[in-house]
Amino acid sequence: MPGISMSDMSMPDMSTSGAPDAPVTGAQGRVPQFLVECPFSHALADDPIVFPDRPGASHMHVFFGNDSTDAASTLRSLEAGSSDCDQRLDRASYWAPALYDGETMLTPSKSVAYYRPGQGIDPTTVQPYPPGLKMIAGDAGAEGVQSTAVVAWTCGTGIARDSLPPTCPTHRPLRMLVTFPDCWDGTNLDSVDHHSHVAYSSGGTCPSSHPVPVPQLQFSVVYAFSGDPSGLRLASGPITTGHADFFNAWEPAKLRSEIDACIHRAVICGVTSGRK
Repeated sequence: MPGISMSDMSMPDMSTSGAPDAPVTGAQGRVPQFLVECPFSHALADDPIVFPDRPGASHMHVFFGNDSTDAASTLRSLEAGSSDCDQRLDRASYWAPALYDGETMLTPSKSVAYYRPGQGIDPTTVQPYPPGLKMIAGDAGAEGVQSTAVVAWTCGTGIARDSLPPTCPTHRPLRMLVTFPDCWDGTNLDSVDHHSHVAYSSGGTCPSSHPVPVPQLQFSVVYAFSGDPSGLRLASGPITTGHADFFNAWEPAKLRSEIDACIHRAVICGVTSGRK
């Protein structure tokens, strides 16, 4: 599958990526899906999508999934790596900007990746991601709050979605939820701005420029943090600059089997490790 050269090292224009039709406010377990839980893996000031082969060129990120991810990561190196996730055949890499309380970096408890059809999309039409697909959701340069349909904060697994971190009780710690595009152009694994090759569906349909429905990844980062959020900031800047990255290195047959068994059959599958 062809992909674009990654010679452009500038920060992407995240304002052009659009958003889903409306915030997803229903419980995660009410739509066809499967999910993957991953513990925190490591933190680096690296970004193999925006700053490939430039270690330390990015702001600090927290990584989940593939334990080999760094600035030099490629599809081949990720496929040769191992996964920290409950589904070991998910060798994809997921990352997000580090969250700070004042000057202290907060180590995430875990991440949860929910794979589901986009809102209104016919589940039977959803296709697996191509190996090596790269995506960014959210805006690292946002100057104000983002749509909660793309970046939201919540306490625990509740259905509320806030544009800023709420004050969470200890039994429902803070989490950030980032929703990725669910339509692909069918050709490119990346684009110069790291957004143009994918798009969000609208009205249950992918745009003609991006005709291939793929799973809508909703990526949740869970923190062992509760209480007053006023001192929180992200490594990318203010708390409004939430975003996340995805580099697909799933074992292809396993990803297809999950989509066939769960999304195509409109089944709520839960954690993938329960199915071999």
